Amino acid sequence: MLRRAREFSGFALPGLFLYAALVLVPIGWTVVLGFTDRNRFAPATHFVGFDQFHRLAQDDQFWLVLKNTFVVTAIVVIVPNVLGLALALLLNRDTLLYRVLRSVFFTPVILSGIVVSVMWQNLLRPWLADPGMALFSISGILCWQLLGFCVVVYLAGLNAVPKELYEAATVDGAGWWRRFRSVTWPMIAPAVTINTVMLLISGFKVYEHILVLTNGGPGRNTTASIAFDVIEKGVRGDRIGFAAAEATVMLAIIVLLSGVVLRLLQRREVQL
Repeated sequence: MLRRAREFSGFALPGLFLYAALVLVPIGWTVVLGFTDRNRFAPATHFVGFDQFHRLAQDDQFWLVLKNTFVVTAIVVIVPNVLGLALALLLNRDTLLYRVLRSVFFTPVILSGIVVSVMWQNLLRPWLADPGMALFSISGILCWQLLGFCVVVYLAGLNAVPKELYEAATVDGAGWWRRFRSVTWPMIAPAVTINTVMLLISGFKVYEHILVLTNGGPGRNTTASIAFDVIEKGVRGDRIGFAAAEATVMLAIIVLLSGVVLRLLQRREVQL
């Protein structure tokens, strides 16, 4: 046991240390700052309890950016999931052409949000200037960028389905739809779980697309997300304590929603 513990420590401790230093410590420090009146121009920082969260609950701007974030997240969760599965079914062929097409669809995933936004900025300029269409335009761009990720995950799930199941279903006289409903859909349940959770998190933390394309406009916070609002208040507005409280609420919502979705979808995997 001691030998195994030493081996585990040798491999795991460096990674755990980096994870704690780069992820856990900043998250913990942000939560702590949410209970203070931290300001870069203030002479001292004081513990204020839940005052920042109380101000946040009374801030109309917070509720607006939260609504925008939920709209973007709902679109991002649904559209790439549906289109990604459809494309994966079409690209699930072992030929050179289809392998090239898979690479083409995955290319936007490896690009940064800044690059993608600049690419689309001129093409969608009329819609981005329209307060009624700007948020949906940003959502569409994010869907386009994340579509390739969904396609790859669904292709991996489709390749893991035993061919014998399709052969047995065909022998039983099952058509395409029946094979999809009875064989494909149940067997790719883990892929659905992965894509849904990843898209949920990606939609909720969207920032750079909004920064480049609209900077929160047109108008006042028409397209601002909660992540965008945190940066605006914390960096540009110097309301670090208030921004930390908002970031803490954002983290809590993401953890809660991801946990609920993960539990529901994993329960479906077990039942299948």
